[in-house]
Amino acid sequence: MASHIDHTDHTVEQLRMIDTLADLLLRAEAECTDRAPLTDEYPELDIETAYRVQDEMLSRRVERGESVVGVKLGLTSVAKQRQMGVSAPLTAWLTDAMVLPPGAPLPQDRLIHPRIEPEITFVMKRRLVGPGVTAATALAAVDRVYAGLEVIDSRFADFRFTLPDVIADNASSAYFTTGSVGVDPAGLHLPLEACLLESDGRVVDVGVGASVQGHPAQALALAANSLAERGHAIEAGWIVMTGGMTDAVAAPAGTMISAQFTHLGSVGLMC
Repeated sequence: MASHIDHTDHTVEQLRMIDTLADLLLRAEAECTDRAPLTDEYPELDIETAYRVQDEMLSRRVERGESVVGVKLGLTSVAKQRQMGVSAPLTAWLTDAMVLPPGAPLPQDRLIHPRIEPEITFVMKRRLVGPGVTAATALAAVDRVYAGLEVIDSRFADFRFTLPDVIADNASSAYFTTGSVGVDPAGLHLPLEACLLESDGRVVDVGVGASVQGHPAQALALAANSLAERGHAIEAGWIVMTGGMTDAVAAPAGTMISAQFTHLGSVGLMC
């Protein structure tokens, strides 16, 4: 994949900053070391430029052999959006290097301070491109729905960041896994799809699909429309992680994190 940076509307200084910030974040990920938020040193980092950093990082991932397999959403709950002062979710990229096969343990030696959250996960049957995508048209483009667990691992110390920081950091991406039960979305009422999040067999949180923008398909539509503003689409066959249904739970080594869904079965991860 070629770089997504449009050189025509950025100054030399902006392009240099994008390149530098991509370097800093990829180095922190590779070395498993956290750091101060980018905005501490670069207060001029805004949302548009942060997405440019995110896309530049994706280009470098592809250049080193990774393949894009989908997108993920962050800040899909209204409460988290209010906390960050935004009115819509953020989007980020998923690659094949982030996939954890069923039964594979979490590679703690590649992580800084992982946390895990349960998510309703879509696999697309056809391309979805904005603008103007609605929840109904988004859901009609979905092939199957799965239970999912996403591992987030911010490159910033103590998960302290501003909105541009977390966008640039690809929404704290690390790993994800999905369950084995794929359900036709027509047979589900996703706002009422419930989930129990367990740590070593103890329920630590509960959530429902309505926590994700009122309906996970609404999050999917917002993602398609947001990506269209940057010249991207959600492709057929891609995976879409629609956002956390609960707060993320810490994932120390040796812990078993699992999620039990109403109709989507269960999914677990040995940390």
